[in-house]
Amino acid sequence: MLQFKTIKQDVSAEIVEKKSKFIAHIFYVETIEEAESIIKEIKEKYKDARHNCFAYAIETGDGGIAVKYNDDGEPQGTAGSPILKLILGRELSNVLVIVTRYFGGILLGTGGLVRAYTGATEKALENAQIIQKSIGYKIKLQIEYSHLEPLKYYLEKLNAKIIKIDYFEKVEVIVEILKENSKKILDKNENYNFKIEKYDLLEEKFVEI
Repeated sequence: MLQFKTIKQDVSAEIVEKKSKFIAHIFYVETIEEAESIIKEIKEKYKDARHNCFAYAIETGDGGIAVKYNDDGEPQGTAGSPILKLILGRELSNVLVIVTRYFGGILLGTGGLVRAYTGATEKALENAQIIQKSIGYKIKLQIEYSHLEPLKYYLEKLNAKIIKIDYFEKVEVIVEILKENSKKILDKNENYNFKIEKYDLLEEKFVEI
C-alpha cells in the first residue's frame, strides 16, 4: 500500500538575511497542474519581488514521484535545488515550496543563498503538522436517519473521516476512507445495526491515515 508523509495544511514563514527578506510558502498539492497553478498565483502576488524560487515533489499514484525545481534567476543550484533536497531529505511528498526573495542590496554569495532558502523553508516546516496519507476514496452513503449513529461508530472504527452530512428524505454522508477499508462498509454493516441503501464512489484521492 502506497504511504507517504506530507503536510496537513498550508504553512508559511519569513526570515531576513542581510536585509533580504525571504518568504517561504509550503502548499499541499495533489497534481502537477495544481502546483503549476499555485506557482503562477504566487508569482503574480509577489511580482514586485526579485525572485520566486520553487520546488515540488508529487506522488504519481504508481509508486513514482514527479519532481521539479526552479532558481528563478538566482545562481544555479542556490535556491530550487536545495529546497528540493530538503523536501526529499524529510521524505515529504505532495508538497510545493515557493520562497520569495525581496533583495536587500547585499550579495549573499552562493553559500549564503543556499542557507537562506533552506533556512526559510525549514522555518516554515516548523509550523507544519506532518501526517501520513495513502490512496483512498471519497464516497457518498445514503441511510435511514435511525442508522446514522451506528454508521458513525463503525466509520470511526475504520478510521474513516466524515466530510459532510446532509439531511434529506434520507441521510447522505460523504466520507473519505482508505481504499482497503472501503469495501468493509458494505461487508460488515449488518453486524453494526445499519444498512447502506446507496453507495456512490465519488473520486479516488489521497486520504489521511
